[in-house]
This record gives sequence, structure tokens and C-alpha cells, in this order.
Amino acid sequence: MTIYAKLGYTLLGLLIVLNWGFLMGATFRKIGARVAGRYGIPFYQPWLNLLKNISTRTTITHGVMYYIGPVFRLTGGIGLFLFMPMVFTGTVDGPWTNFSFEGDLILILYFQVFGMLGMALGAGQGGHPYSAMGIARGLAQHAAVELPLTLAFISIAIQFDTFSVYKIVAAQQGGIENWVLFTNPFAAATIILAMLGAMGHSPFNLVKAPNEILIGPATEFEGTYLGFMQSAGSILHVMEAVLFMNLVFGGASNWIELIVKTFLIYFWSVFVGMVFPRFKIEQSVTWFFKVPLLLGFLAIIIYSF
Repeated sequence: MTIYAKLGYTLLGLLIVLNWGFLMGATFRKIGARVAGRYGIPFYQPWLNLLKNISTRTTITHGVMYYIGPVFRLTGGIGLFLFMPMVFTGTVDGPWTNFSFEGDLILILYFQVFGMLGMALGAGQGGHPYSAMGIARGLAQHAAVELPLTLAFISIAIQFDTFSVYKIVAAQQGGIENWVLFTNPFAAATIILAMLGAMGHSPFNLVKAPNEILIGPATEFEGTYLGFMQSAGSILHVMEAVLFMNLVFGGASNWIELIVKTFLIYFWSVFVGMVFPRFKIEQSVTWFFKVPLLLGFLAIIIYSF
């Protein structure tokens, strides 16, 4: 496949991911509203919000990092997409494998942190006390989430002797019994629990913390900057679900399978959020340093010998 064809498929895939992220976010907001006895937003509301925000201009001025922060956030989501195989086609040069390469799992870990740090640096220069509060909570929780996740990723890499996401997906083909969910249950359990913090729903929605600190780091962002953050959030949620799908649930052989699996993975975090109230920051960090961290260590120990 030529580089131009590869680029064309990649851009089309990014468009699909962005719109699927908007639709999935609206769907789960609708579900949350119905659980609370409300009607909820229309399904097309995220697109209206994006159009409204990119057409709005602001006269508020801050430092340079304030304007670059949302771009960093969006870059983190797009970076995850660019190096993540979306659909398993049987060849690493397939149309939907994007720019996946040997060792891309390590790069993906960096991009997960990139978006969070970009948002923290940008919001921190805004000077709003709620932004600083959200940043402090977010970075503390993100560190607690990344530790067990990284242990689980390393365990899976040891299991399949590769840091290539594509090769990990390829090793899980041939039947559901080959999924990491069954071949490495400790790593799978670590990811399933730690992903609750990565998705950012209750009880781990400490950054935005609705009804407590308004909307956290997004408090001072408006207009195009807020549109960037909303787009980045939609892409990140889909790509994190795709990452967990590739590592634990055998990947996807077509876009329909990808949509179904990512919907169910994302629904797991939303379901937990409907059941449990928000933690305090010390409760959240302590929780990730207990069961998920222990399971991560067990996954490493078992596949190291």
C-alpha cells in the first residue's frame, strides 16, 4: 500500500473515531439522564456544541501555554490513534492498521500521559483556583492509574514476547479462548479495574467533579479551545477503549465489531459510575494502590517465570 493510500485510510478512520466518540458520549449521557429520571440531551448535541465553540471567539488573554494546552490534549488523542491498529486485517500493512510499528505499545503509553500533561499545563496558566484543584487531583489519580496499567501491559508484552500491539492482537486470533482475558486473567483484571480511572467516570471523576468544582481544568477554556478539548475527549475515550480491546479482548476484524466492543468496554465504566458516588482523592489513589496494583504485580510474577 502506498503512503498516500495509507494516509487516506488513516484520515477516514480518524473521522469515524471522532464521530463515534461524539455519538457514544451522547448515548451515555442519555443513559445517565434516564437513570436519574430525566430526558437528557439529544443525540446530536455534541456536534452542536462543537459548531458553537469553534465559531466563538474570546477576549480573555493568558500565557502561551494556555493556548497550547488544548492542542497538546488533542495531539495526545490523535497520537494514540495514529499508532494504534484499529482493525485486524491479517497484515501489518493493512488499510486500518494506521502507522503501527514494533514497540508502539511503549509510544502509546507516552501519548496517554501527553494529553493529560498538556491539559494541566494549559489550565495551570489560566490562574483559576478550580483549574488548579482539578489539575492536582487529575495528576495524582493519573499516576495511580498508570502504575497498575503499565504493569499489566508489561505482563502482556512478556506473555507474547513483543511490544507490538498488532502482534498482540494477532496472537489472540483463532477463538475467544485465545484472548488475554482468559490466557492472562491477572493482567486482564488489572486493566479492567484500572480503566475505570482512565475513563474518568464516577467514582473517579475527580478532575471535573460536577456539582463540586464546576468543570475543573475546563473552567476557563471557552470557544475554540473548549472545542479542541471536547474533540480530544471524544477521541481519547474511543482510543482508550480500542487499546483495551486490542490488549484484552482480541481486537476487531471489522468496524462493526470494533464499535460493539468499544461500546461495551465504555459501558462498563459508565455502569460503575451510575452505581458508586465520587471518591475523595485520597480514596481514589489508595484504591488503585490496592487490588489493581496487587493484580498487576501478580501478572508480572506469573509470566516472568
